[in-house]
Amino acid sequence: MNCQEAERLVMPYICDELSNEELEEFLEHVASCPNCQEELEIYFMVALGLKQLDSGSGNYNIKGELEAALESSYQRVHFDHFMKVAHYAMSTLAAVGLLTTFLLQMRIWFIG
Repeated sequence: MNCQEAERLVMPYICDELSNEELEEFLEHVASCPNCQEELEIYFMVALGLKQLDSGSGNYNIKGELEAALESSYQRVHFDHFMKVAHYAMSTLAAVGLLTTFLLQMRIWFIG
């Protein structure tokens, strides 16, 4: 992902509209690109500031809010990876179980 693509995804990230694949690419790029980190901080600060003005809340730890949002996003990506691995493992175990059952049944039928 390049900087232009990452900048295009900043607002969808803030609004939690990215797919897991887009989120993973976005987080990888932002973690390695200081310019895009700064861009994300600016947009996040403005979006959160406007939201707080509308709601009347007074939480001024915007940097902490961004760090919490990023941590939550990293956890979402890791959980998605875990679920994919678990799905593949369960599918493989099911296939091996079916194959074993079939082979044992064939042994009963033909060997008796």
